[in-house]
Amino acid sequence: MSTSDPQAHLRARLAADSELGAGNVLVKLREHGADPDGPGITFDVPVDGRPAWTALTLGELTERVAARAAWLHERGIGPRDVVAVYAASAADVLLNFAALTWLGAIPALMNLNMPGEVAVQFIQRLRATAVLADAERLPLLAGRDLGGATLLPEIGQTGTGEAAKAPAHYRHHGSDPIAITHSSGTTRVPAAVVHSHDSLFAAIRRVRLTEARPYGQTRELSLLPAAHTAGIITLNQALCNRYELAFLSNQGGPIGRSGEAVLDAIERWRPTGVFGFAVTWAELARHDLATRDLRSVRNWFNTGDCAHEAHIRRLVAVGSHPERRDGVVVEVPGSKFIDGIGSTEMGHSAFQITHRLGSDRYGRCVGKPYPFADVALLDLETGEPVPDGTVGHVALKSPTLALGYWNDSVTTFRTRFAGYYLTGDLMYKDAEGYYYHVDRAVDAVDLGGGDRLYTALSEERILARCPDVRDCTVVAGPQDGRVVTDVLLMLEAGADPGADRGPAIREALGAPAAATLRHITVADERDIVFGPTGKVRKFLMRQRHLAKAGA
Repeated sequence: MSTSDPQAHLRARLAADSELGAGNVLVKLREHGADPDGPGITFDVPVDGRPAWTALTLGELTERVAARAAWLHERGIGPRDVVAVYAASAADVLLNFAALTWLGAIPALMNLNMPGEVAVQFIQRLRATAVLADAERLPLLAGRDLGGATLLPEIGQTGTGEAAKAPAHYRHHGSDPIAITHSSGTTRVPAAVVHSHDSLFAAIRRVRLTEARPYGQTRELSLLPAAHTAGIITLNQALCNRYELAFLSNQGGPIGRSGEAVLDAIERWRPTGVFGFAVTWAELARHDLATRDLRSVRNWFNTGDCAHEAHIRRLVAVGSHPERRDGVVVEVPGSKFIDGIGSTEMGHSAFQITHRLGSDRYGRCVGKPYPFADVALLDLETGEPVPDGTVGHVALKSPTLALGYWNDSVTTFRTRFAGYYLTGDLMYKDAEGYYYHVDRAVDAVDLGGGDRLYTALSEERILARCPDVRDCTVVAGPQDGRVVTDVLLMLEAGADPGADRGPAIREALGAPAAATLRHITVADERDIVFGPTGKVRKFLMRQRHLAKAGA
């Protein structure tokens, strides 16, 4: 890249600005001379009279956020006030997130898939100052005990404020809490995870602002929930890199939108990169991608759970990427899939691996850690690192880590060990330094005799051996004094539901786990319990499905 590139100079200034963080990106872009007519964000819903899919410039985005900051300020919202945001529209969530941080308040972003009763309990735990909700969710909260929080008018009204009346932007310090998001959790009410001004920007500063810019124009489409940590990071990294970004709104369901709607959005907006969770790719895998125009897509970006090989291979087979041939850059078939396992508490993916056509490092390989991440695989009984090839508990030190759990010091300190944060994941590392994810610690089952059943790894192996299975869930746990395992299969369109897949599944499980196999069931999404972020809630699956199957 030429050193005369103004975007390169801007990115360098941003990376060097120690006061820049997740809570003040808009004001810092203005301070460092970013073009107000340059890219801001595009939403798939109307914004303050602007039609859906109308791009907001950086200047227009800043003005719309200032209008909301003025409206909130007039209603008494100020520094360190916790304000819950409970809405479906990505515009409502992200514009009000930015407005609340403008004031120095702490937005608590709630997934719209939280049922009303769970939302009430979540708000009570927050001890929030106020609540913003959309028209569909206001009735779920009206008249309820919200722990002293004021229920503000419908969230769409925040855009009616006068931008010129917004107070001066709050000056954040690095350790200031600037957002509370939710984990998927294994309990009924998600945990409230609190992030700092520095932590939620650390990966952008250390990686995204210093890596080489992609060739040509960059247009990114986010399928991530706007209320998720990953949604905030995606917005801020696009703004700081001056990329074009479109954000789809979540409309309910496991990923909030059908695969058909996602494919329609890709064809309409022509992104070069698409962001989503593993469940997103599973949803897309049910479609014949070769029949859709996905040529614009160069990169698929995954976070949360690591993605399955069966889904990745379908995605990298479509799209295109630039390649230099004989001194000329040409677009060639095939895209890249950047897998980055992460969690709300990790603040940003700690690992990364890139898959392409012809890639063969799968088996739930999550790659290698980012330079900013200090990863250890520990035996929690001895506190010592485990040898290569041995499964251990993932322990992480990283500047991206969340501060802890809001109003829950017990859980905060329970997840700390020897100076590390325990992610709750089980992995092993090979001799080349690549890490492989086998399961969540709470989902793995001790079979005795040194054998363990890893449900996530078993699902990966089943999908690899059963090409007519689109997705699957392995549920295992103790029942009547023994371990039992049930496998739920979601089939490809046209697959024979009566086919005998038992031998392939037993081979995938391995002999010790196969001995516990009780049922193989053809299922659909209605049989799976999903959390607010689309993760399968195996804790509830064990409680409900195993009990029902054993009745």
